This record gives sequence, structure tokens and C-alpha cells, in this order.
Amino acid sequence: MKKLSLYFLILLFLASCNSTEHVIEGEHMLKKNIFFIDSTKTKATDLQKYILQKPNATILGLPVGLYFHNLGNHDKPKTPTEWAQKNPRSYDFVKKIFSEKQSIAYANSFINLNQWFLDYDQPEIVSVSKVKKTEDNLAAYYKTQGYFKSTVKSEIIRDSIEKKATIIYNIIKGKPTILDTINFKIESPVLDSIYKNSGLESLLKKGNQYKDQTFRNEASNVVKLFRNNGIYHFTDSSLGFYVDSTRTDFKTNVDFLMSANRLEEVDGNYIEKPYKVHKIKEVNVITDYTFIKKSDSIQSSVSFNGINFMAYDKLRYNPKYLSQSIFLRPNTIYKDTLRNLTRTNLKSLKNFKTANIKFTPVYDDSEELIMDIYLSPLEKYTLGFESELTHSNIRNLGVSGKFSITNRNAFRGAELLKLSFLGSWFNSNTGPGWEIGTDASLEVPRFLAPFSLSKLVPKEMSPRTLFSIGSSFQKNIGLDRQTFTFLTDYKWQYNPKKTIQLEIFNTQYIQNLNVDSFFNIYNSEYQNLNEVAQAFYSDPNRVLNLPEEAISFMGLIADNNRNNNFQNTNPELYNTNLNILNRYNIITSDFLIPILAYTFTYNNQSDFKDTSFSFFKIRVANSGNIFSLFSKDINQNGKKTFLNIPLAQYFKTDIEYKKFWDVGYNSVFAFRAFLGSIIAYDNSDIPFTKSYFAGGSNDIRAWQTYELGPGSRNTGLEFNVGSLKFLTSAEYRFNVIGKLKGALFVDAGNIWDISGSSFIEDDAKFKGLSSIEEIAIGSGFGARIDFNFLILRLDVGFKTYEPYLSGNRWFRNYNFNNAVYNIGINYPF
Repeated sequence: MKKLSLYFLILLFLASCNSTEHVIEGEHMLKKNIFFIDSTKTKATDLQKYILQKPNATILGLPVGLYFHNLGNHDKPKTPTEWAQKNPRSYDFVKKIFSEKQSIAYANSFINLNQWFLDYDQPEIVSVSKVKKTEDNLAAYYKTQGYFKSTVKSEIIRDSIEKKATIIYNIIKGKPTILDTINFKIESPVLDSIYKNSGLESLLKKGNQYKDQTFRNEASNVVKLFRNNGIYHFTDSSLGFYVDSTRTDFKTNVDFLMSANRLEEVDGNYIEKPYKVHKIKEVNVITDYTFIKKSDSIQSSVSFNGINFMAYDKLRYNPKYLSQSIFLRPNTIYKDTLRNLTRTNLKSLKNFKTANIKFTPVYDDSEELIMDIYLSPLEKYTLGFESELTHSNIRNLGVSGKFSITNRNAFRGAELLKLSFLGSWFNSNTGPGWEIGTDASLEVPRFLAPFSLSKLVPKEMSPRTLFSIGSSFQKNIGLDRQTFTFLTDYKWQYNPKKTIQLEIFNTQYIQNLNVDSFFNIYNSEYQNLNEVAQAFYSDPNRVLNLPEEAISFMGLIADNNRNNNFQNTNPELYNTNLNILNRYNIITSDFLIPILAYTFTYNNQSDFKDTSFSFFKIRVANSGNIFSLFSKDINQNGKKTFLNIPLAQYFKTDIEYKKFWDVGYNSVFAFRAFLGSIIAYDNSDIPFTKSYFAGGSNDIRAWQTYELGPGSRNTGLEFNVGSLKFLTSAEYRFNVIGKLKGALFVDAGNIWDISGSSFIEDDAKFKGLSSIEEIAIGSGFGARIDFNFLILRLDVGFKTYEPYLSGNRWFRNYNFNNAVYNIGINYPF
């Protein structure tokens, strides 16, 4: 209650701040913009980019940035000399005790603090000229949408007492202009032939509303058509549209014009030259280009498949493999798409800083071009370091780091050889723990596959082959697991938005080195087992010795021939023992996990600045299906083994969808949904590392990692896992001040069991639509600091709906004492 009172007082203080403190008499701070379109009030979200003045940004309705700005004073001293004149006693006191230098530093601290406040959002003062320019912007926008008779008028409503103003924009669109007759006039016979033979369908349709963007798209399509058919000199300036504006019936005729010749500047004069289809005569590749060396002589050169590879020093790239990223060849017609594809593929090799391509005519008016490619290599060796902070219900605080060294062009085929060393340390309820590991990977920018399978994927799709091998060792993390991994991975870019990945022999061997510590790590299991022992021995103080007695006791109770009819007399405790024994067998078991997987990814984000895009990913995996064909061995627990190692056999499917909307004012609304399931077969167990969990900084943030579920159970166990998972999140992200960003979020989801095992409690099982009421909901807020290269994140999650509670499940623990504080790097999704 004290904390809530404190937050309330802070909000009350901010609300009482005078936001117009620095607004001089006669001026007015913009309070809000109001839009009426055809007499209907609207938020006009799509018009915000044309508005020159917007109200100061707010958080929960409060202009916090403006309040910080108002803490500063524009009239305070700007230099140490001015500050000393205004504060002589303080300045002289510091100077006397320390020195003149310290006095200047002391003065600068106050000056900088004042300037720090003033750097925040200053009041947005209404400007009549900007309002008029906004009118012009809106009128121009509606003309691009075909509303040529639209009108925009503004009204400024001033409140001289509060020194605030509201701007009302009244927009009358009028009747839109419709396209009528459309004529194509192509004067060049070369262009006319290409256009008619292409079968290109025009975007300009009779009866459609005039829209400026449609004309731009039409021009772009025509430019692409010609430049992909050898017309190297064709640009959008070579075409034009004539729109008949004389008609009064809100219809217009359109003439699409393409000139017969292009203009070329010669000695200050422009002369006309006819369009020609250009071919590539020669391709030259300089593999070690730098600006400093550009005038040096070539020392190494070799020709391969008609392409000339050259270097100022030694030629370090194998022409056979580098040529696979070059798609324009001698004696082929010039195409923009192949030029762009060449540049994209060369940059995707991750071997070059830049890949510049230049085309030069063999001579004036020549139909042949010389193609020069200038490649500037990256450093051969690169060091990398990554770090992360972690926190969960098991790990109070953890830190991890990864050091890597990358060797580019390792075998002269633009390969990437990477060696990584990782380590982590954390403090938990059972003491400190650590993990160390290493792995080596080789990424080859082509398919390495037998039986000419590499030909199935064209080189244009940037095929990749990844080989990886690694091992890690844990101490006081679970059961001190040691892991060996081998991976062969194929990946290709089906098109700019679609990626396909195929995992072959993604094999992992997991060995637990300290199974005797099971009950020390999973102490709640030990406590539950002691309750069974106390009932079995009729001794309320009975405590099983670790580890031998506890392990043998589980077998005793499970054996109906030795448990003195315990199943009938204590069925609930009998099942509790079976559950503990089942989890013990799964968690302590070694596993061989040979995975085959297919992944399809769709991502229409154009670049990192694009904040309105969709993402979809599906991964289908199988473990053990092929390996099981080579072994019929069964261990004492009835599990199939390979080389005496239990074989994990399951099918697993993960589906993820993310959608992002730019909602204006530098804000983004983000949505995520995830659905995953794993089904074991042939009496196999699901490895703990492949099971689903809920909670954590990138999951349902109101619960810690492994804390939630399964179903409506509140087990109190250290680790809770399931074989079905549903997760969805919605998050509103907005700017606060400077690099500080804020977020409001809601997470919902849970895990369930769908294995059908008799050991699993009913309230942990998925029961169809009725399990909807077992979906947990968390909500909260977050603060993020954007350092450009990474985002440091703090999210506070509150338990909003707890499916394991009896009675009222809403807002029972919605407070700061039960909140989960998540620290993470970058966005949660």
C-alpha cells in the first residue's frame, strides 16, 4: 500500500506541473489536433505524416518530457564565467578549498544539468504559418487520391488563460475523379516491340479512381520491364503521363507517353539517341579493391567461365566458387534483376564490405557493356563477444558470455569458419553453478550434397550449407549435463520474403553426470516422496536417505508385489510416487536425439527501419525415425536404444506468427502467437530439453521461467514442462524521452500434457475447448533503453488471471509484491 501511495503521489505531482510554464504571453501551446473529414470527426491516423505540428508526446496522458523540460531555466547561465558572476560565493568557496579547475567543473555540473532538462521536449507553440503549410500538405495529399476539388480549412481555438490552443482541420474531399479512356503512345519501335511481346498487364484501368500511387507503380513496372530486357539507359524520366483536366464530369482521359529517343549530354549539349538492347561483352571482378589501390597495377588474374578475376595482390578466392554468385555473363542481355541478384549474393557471402558494380559502354553508341565488379574484403579474422543476464525461479542471478573468432574465406571458397567458446555462471538456491562449452561451425555458401542434389536449388536462391559440432559441460546446473552436438543444415532464400531450412543429422547426445543429485536439485519432489514414505511406514517423521534409499523406495512402491497393497490403501500417494518415478526416469535418462526438420519462414520486412510487417514461421521435426531402423534393442525401462543409449522418438511442430503495425507518433503495436506440440511414439519419453515451458522474460512475463503450468496445476515444482504450448502477446511500444522507450503489454498462454500418460494428473492434461479457462494472463509495463546496437529491457509483469486458483482467479495477486521483474536484451519478440 505504501508503494501504491508513493506512485499515486508521483502521478499527482506530475499532473500538478504547469505544462505552459515556459510559454510566453501571446503564444499558445498546442493541446490537440481535431480532424473532420466530410463533416465526420476522425482520428486521421493516415494523415499524421502531413501534419507539421503535433501535441507534445504523453505517457498515460501526461507530457512527461515537457515536465522535465520545464524543470530547466532558459535564463540560467550558459558558461562557467556567467555562473560565477551569478553565484560568486559558491564559486569562490570551491575555488578556495580546491582550485579554479574544480570551480569550473562545479559550475559546469549545474549548467549541464539545466541543459539536460532543457533538451527534453519543449512546448509545441502553435505557428500560423505551419498550420497553413499543413493545409497545403493535406490538400496536396487528397489531390494525389483523385480529389481534385477538395478543400482544407483550419481553425485555431485559443485559450488565453491556459495559454493552450486546439487546431481544427475541416476537410471536404468532394467527388473523386475516375479514369476513362487510357491510351499508350510508345514512339520507339524497340520499346514498342518489347512492351507488346511482354504481355504486361497495366495497372491503369478504366473506371478506377485516380490515385497518384497507381501511376507511380505503373511507371515502376514499365521501367523494370525495359531494364530487364536490355534497355540499360531507360529511366522513369523516359516516360510520362498526360491527364486531361479539362473535363467537368469528374472523369479523365490518360495518355501514357514513352519517347522515341533518350537524351544524352555531350559537351554541354543534349542530343537524342535511340534506345538499344544492350548485351554484356566482358565481366571483370577485382577481389581486393580499395580506394587507395585503385591506381595500382593488377598482380594476379585468371579467367573462369568467361569471367576475369583479378587482384592487386594474390588472388585469394577460388574463381569456380565466386563465379556462382555472378549472374550476368558475357554475351547475355543486360538485366536489372540479375545485376541486383549479383550484388545481393556477393554481399550475402559475408566476406566483403562492399560490392560495387559498374557498367561502361565499349565505345560511344555501342550496344555492348563492360561489367566491372569491385569487391572490398572484410578483415579475414574477426573477434566477437556476446553477453546476457538471466533470472528465473531457479536462478536468482546469472550471467553468460560467448567469445568467438571467425575466419573468412577459410578454404578459398568464401567459407566462414567460426570457433566459439561459451561460459556462464549463476547463483541459485542450491549454490553457484557454471557451464562451459565450445563449438566449431563451417558455413559454405553453396550446397554440399551427394548425388547432384545441389542442382535442385538454383544458385539464385543463395543456398547455404552449415556444418557444426560442439560440446558443453555443466556443473551444479540440473544434473551436470554434458552435451555433444553435430549438425548439418541446408538453407536457401526461395524469394526475398520466403526462406526454407532443412536440418539433416541434427544430432544431440545428452549425458547426465550427476543423477544422484536429483532430489537435491528437485527438492519439492523429495518432499513429496517423503510424504509417501511417511504413509507407507506409518511414521510421520520418516525422511528417506539420499540418494540410494530414495531411489530404491520409488521402485518399491511401484512394485505391487512388494508394496503391501499400498496401491489400494493409498491410491493418491501411490500415483504421486509413480509421477515422481516417471519424472525421475525422464530427467535422469541419457538421450540420443537425431533430428530431421523442415522450417519455412515468411518475413515481408523490407529493412530494419520497416515497422509495419508480418512474420510467419513453421517448423516440423522428427527425432529417431531413421535411427530406429538400425536398432531393435530395448532397455530395462522398455525404451528403444541405439548403441545402448535411449533413443528419443517424437514428432514436433512449432507455428509462430508475428504482426507489427506502425500506429504513428513513433509508436508500434506488436502481436505474437505461438502454438507448439510434441508427440512421442514407440514408448519413447520426451527429453526434458525438448519439452515446452512457460514463463520468462521472452514468454509470459508475469511468471518466471518454468514456473507456470501445466494446465491448472500449481505444482510448486522447480521445473514444469508440457507437450503442448500456446502463447500469445500484444504489446504497445512508444517513445518516452530520448533513448528511453516504454511498453504496455498483455501475455496469455500455458502448457499442457497431451502424451496420454497415466502418470499425468487430469488437471495437467489438455481437454479441448474447456482448457481455454486454463490460459493464464499476465499484463504489465516495460522500460527499454535503445543503444542502437542493442536494447536493454526491463519488463514488470503482473499476474492478471491465474488458472490454478480456486474461486476468483482475476487480479488476486495483481500487485508489486507478486510481480515478476524481467531483465532482457532486445525486444521479447
